Amino acid sequence: MPFCVERVFTGPLMRYPGGPFLLSSELMKTQGLVDYHLHTDRCGHAVGSMEDYARRAQVLGLSEIGFSDHFPLLDMHDPSLNMSMEEVPEYVRDVEELRGLFPELRIRLGIEVDYIPETVDRLPALLQDHPFDYILGSIHYIDGWGFDHPRNIDGYEGRDIFQLWTRYFDLLGDAAECGLFDALAHPDLVKKFGYRPVEDAGGLYRACLDRVAGAGLAVEVNTAGLRKPVEEIYPAEDFLRLCRERDIPVTLGSDAHSPDEVGEGFEQALQLLRRVGYEELTLYSQRKRFGLSLPS
Repeated sequence: MPFCVERVFTGPLMRYPGGPFLLSSELMKTQGLVDYHLHTDRCGHAVGSMEDYARRAQVLGLSEIGFSDHFPLLDMHDPSLNMSMEEVPEYVRDVEELRGLFPELRIRLGIEVDYIPETVDRLPALLQDHPFDYILGSIHYIDGWGFDHPRNIDGYEGRDIFQLWTRYFDLLGDAAECGLFDALAHPDLVKKFGYRPVEDAGGLYRACLDRVAGAGLAVEVNTAGLRKPVEEIYPAEDFLRLCRERDIPVTLGSDAHSPDEVGEGFEQALQLLRRVGYEELTLYSQRKRFGLSLPS
């Protein structure tokens, strides 16, 4: 079976060893949680050493972290956006060495990979030789336009925003169905700069999430949106409610690009998750999925 379509975790969630979480006070809002979306300076727009990210996680009482730096964009390499292909083995080695420095902290090897229709068929051969614990799929480009980068914000002028959102969620569904990813990062990133359609987006959400659920993927609850112009967690509450209705698992990540952003916004994320009815997070090890109860 080709790597692109192989799924190794289509069965029910397993209970993660060591769960559930216990929070003893209000002093540690992040105690025992996990952060599965940390970047490194290899991507060209993050700062701080990997050791600093791990130390920050320890200060916050996180039980597990995952580095998910930007995989090369293949035909659009930009050293300010992603690592080079030559750096990927070095990135893998760095994470493996970090585990030896922080044996008391579970450190997962993840990667964030852009779904771009023109290059997706080349990705399996480039990814399969690395021991990733999980692969996050993301959409940062719509027909060649980097819609989430501040330098490209002029591209919103004159666009039909509903058509833009339609295209975005179509691509997100395509990403879910390609079989390459374990979870979808910041699933409604298209709202980043606050451009929202006048029309109701509920139909777009439902059509996309039917495909996500059918493909067996998780979606990420990503707190980086709180630090962006939209000032809102990815995804929006109505989107996340639809995920819950479809029993779509969720991961948790800060999308930290500096050590001080590790675990940022997790209190709000927990409130959101509880509000829509989630009781556990999804974790990964060697592309296998586990469940871990949310703190009560």
